[in-house]
Amino acid sequence: MKKIPLLLAGALALLFLGSFGPERQPATTRNQATNRLACTASAAPDWGFFAHRRINRLAALTLPPEMMVFFKPNIDWVADHATDPDMRRYATPWEGPRHYIDLDEYGTPPFDQLPRRFLPALQQHTEIFAVLENGDTLMVYGGGNPHTEQPDLPWEQFFSQHILPKFSSGDASLNVDSLQAFLKTGDREIPGALSAFFQENLAKHGILPWHLQRIQGWLTNAFRQRDSKRILRYCADIGHYVGDAHVPLHTTSNYNGQKTGQVGIHGFWESRIPELFADEEYDYFVGKPNYLPQTADYFWDVVLTSHSMVDSVLGIERALRLSFPEDRQMCPDMRNGRVIIAPCRDFAAAYQEAMQGMVERRLRAAIQAVASVWYTAWVDAGQPDLSKLDLPPTTEEELREEEAIRQKFNAGKILGRPEGD
Repeated sequence: MKKIPLLLAGALALLFLGSFGPERQPATTRNQATNRLACTASAAPDWGFFAHRRINRLAALTLPPEMMVFFKPNIDWVADHATDPDMRRYATPWEGPRHYIDLDEYGTPPFDQLPRRFLPALQQHTEIFAVLENGDTLMVYGGGNPHTEQPDLPWEQFFSQHILPKFSSGDASLNVDSLQAFLKTGDREIPGALSAFFQENLAKHGILPWHLQRIQGWLTNAFRQRDSKRILRYCADIGHYVGDAHVPLHTTSNYNGQKTGQVGIHGFWESRIPELFADEEYDYFVGKPNYLPQTADYFWDVVLTSHSMVDSVLGIERALRLSFPEDRQMCPDMRNGRVIIAPCRDFAAAYQEAMQGMVERRLRAAIQAVASVWYTAWVDAGQPDLSKLDLPPTTEEELREEEAIRQKFNAGKILGRPEGD
């Protein structure tokens, strides 16, 4: 068993729920066990709230002194707010797709037909329509029809100016005059067009690596402008999404084993195993952050690496359930003052051993990745002096927004697909 310093062990005790009652061994059928596992999984969002907070906290502790001078006084904030993206999933339907990408919906690895940059991907999976005077709808762009797209037109420029700003806004309308003016540059127009709109089909399978590209740019600009509030906000958020990118089940449409009769495996892999073993066995010393010369490629490398582990995550658990005594797979446990049914400790230990420490490796990789992403944004911004940055007080409007999100989170109705259900 690996040893960790006493102080770090004490700190990590704040991360994971460590109070587990004695295991009892109820006799259950496999279906009962699966259903019970599904019930407990919904209480544990991506990596678990505590893990996301710990990833951000430990990432901050690896930063160079020139950054630490700002991050150390604000380390509690950037750690505590690491869970904000999960809470926003209860407030807006546009948040959920930022946490995953169903790569298997795009063919087979290495998914070469899928654009690695966000704008080309959006172009590939978006259609533009015009509504005519007679009520008909005409496709202007997309749908796999080459004649609608007119390659000689600078569609990338149009998307950048008119569609990208509205992505995930809930407003799919387009200014028909702007569309007509653009088409005329290619000697084309749409007689009798009264209005226009677009329909994007990218978000339905998740946008995780592309959203990481966007928020990396936002963070770099925040550093460049020395905007302390936005620096902390984007650092907290991107830390969460980078953490999600390291979870294999965030890269597949079979995200909770629902396609293979393994419902509940999401929470088992990313929450139950760390809860049981992180304090005792995991090593969190990951070294210094690295500069990432091509962050877009890096984000794709992360999700592709995670996706390469999906078969092992599912296959090992499936084989273990067939060989492990059924009455030792699911056990009563205590969480937050109530009894739940969760994978037994010895069953979880066997799963962790069979995966050869995969959960710990991905957690360690996430910590270094988050630190490297922050560090890269700071370097790309020109390494601004962070020693004299002031943090303006929270405004009343910001407090109201946070409270509104918190109330929706407490109401417990997630918008979009629930990863652990």
